[in-house]
Amino acid sequence: MSRKYWLMKSEPGSFSFDDLRASPGATTCWEGVRNYQSRNFMRDDMKKGDRVLFYHSSCEEPGVVGIAEVSRDAYPDPTAWDPKSRYYDPKSSPDVPVWFMVDITCREPFKRAVTLQALKDAPELSAMKVVQKGQRLSVQPVTQEEFDRVCEMGMKG
Repeated sequence: MSRKYWLMKSEPGSFSFDDLRASPGATTCWEGVRNYQSRNFMRDDMKKGDRVLFYHSSCEEPGVVGIAEVSRDAYPDPTAWDPKSRYYDPKSSPDVPVWFMVDITCREPFKRAVTLQALKDAPELSAMKVVQKGQRLSVQPVTQEEFDRVCEMGMKG
């Protein structure tokens, strides 16, 4: 099975790449996804070993700030069953889970963020979902070529 590539968005005020780096084992669960298409990507397509572009969204300068890796295949998201959680969903239960999550592990920060504007300005990245109008998914597939190009841009000093 070949490796796949993803872009995952997080608001740095809620959970940043630095938070991921500081997590035990530089690993965290990606809980709280409540969009069916993003859930389906995680549940059906993401596999351990897949690479992730970590994207800071809803901030002054949105963009890709580093590389992570899927370190655990999808499993039910227990925050959906906790009435005290902001991610609670009464339609989900341990017996019939609706929502899933993966674990990701920090791999490498970029030397400089690859801003949304830089992504838009790179003609070879024009097909990336993140640069297209109306694409707001927090989990998006990217091609290996797009992943490699963004990494190249981010590793420039």
